[in-house]
Amino acid sequence: MRIQRTSILKEAALLVMLFAAMACAQDTTVPGGFPRDTSYTSYSAAVKIYKKFKNVKLATPSLPAGVVEKKNIVYTIYGTRKMYLDVFMPAPEGNVRYPGVLIIHGGGWISGERSMLVPMAEQLAAFGYVTVTVQYRLQPEALFPAGVYDLKAAIRWMRAKGAEYGIDTSRIAAYGCSAGGELAAFLGTTGDMKKFEGHGAYLGHSTRVQAVVDVDGLLGFMNINSTKYDNNPKKPSAAHRWFGGSYKEIPQVWREASPITYVGRSTPPIIFINSSMKHYHAGRDEMITKLKHLGIFYEVRTLPGTPHTFWLFHPWFDKTLSYTVKFLDKVFKRKSSVK
Repeated sequence: MRIQRTSILKEAALLVMLFAAMACAQDTTVPGGFPRDTSYTSYSAAVKIYKKFKNVKLATPSLPAGVVEKKNIVYTIYGTRKMYLDVFMPAPEGNVRYPGVLIIHGGGWISGERSMLVPMAEQLAAFGYVTVTVQYRLQPEALFPAGVYDLKAAIRWMRAKGAEYGIDTSRIAAYGCSAGGELAAFLGTTGDMKKFEGHGAYLGHSTRVQAVVDVDGLLGFMNINSTKYDNNPKKPSAAHRWFGGSYKEIPQVWREASPITYVGRSTPPIIFINSSMKHYHAGRDEMITKLKHLGIFYEVRTLPGTPHTFWLFHPWFDKTLSYTVKFLDKVFKRKSSVK
């Protein structure tokens, strides 16, 4: 047991160097000294998970054969603030277009970075999707809904650049984990809603998505599972920080930021891929009730015995990938790429 634990810690030490290098490389492209919270990284998640789960392994970047990557692309600009994304796509074959997937990292709307989901983006691309890992403004820099404006600008960028990157702009999905899952669902329920479009680039293009993959992301902030963590004034919840106030102070903002508020006939199919931690299911059952009433297709996949951030680690990474590919293949009427 001691030998195994030593091995795990050595692996974690190597991972911190890997992801620190990735973060530094990313930071050099973001001028202006904009504030960042670096408390949530793949390394910090690994250190926490390895204490309890001895036989898991962090998924790391490994570009599959036949996949092309293009990194540090500016998709919109606010004054001196440039926003970046990375693209992973099947090697071009004539005029073939592939469904697109916008991939949104988590971190409680406060921390995290797009490099954390590069392994998933790479593997989805190998299954015939053009995937886009995106940077968006977080709480240390800007409050809700600034990050939403960014993500909608990224969707518009995908449509504007569809021909260049081989994206079928009629088939775009939003995929997100944790806070990113909430944001993916928000994109799904508020497509083309003027209130949340912002002032980013390519305003002539639609921000509707045709599918949503919500990996352990909250759906409703008014749920008791969300608000009960906001009672300690000395340690405000992540939502409190993102909204700029508690539920008691600004309940209208908490309601406005909840994806379930906007579920309607134009809401696309959605898959909920969840851990066993019920806190991260907040609002899911209420949304399912609405989806059923409207006849909108959905799936629920819960991985028993899993912690939050399960998607970053094998073997759960592989399950998450499989569920995602099967769902997207079904929604986009493709022959399933996985067994």
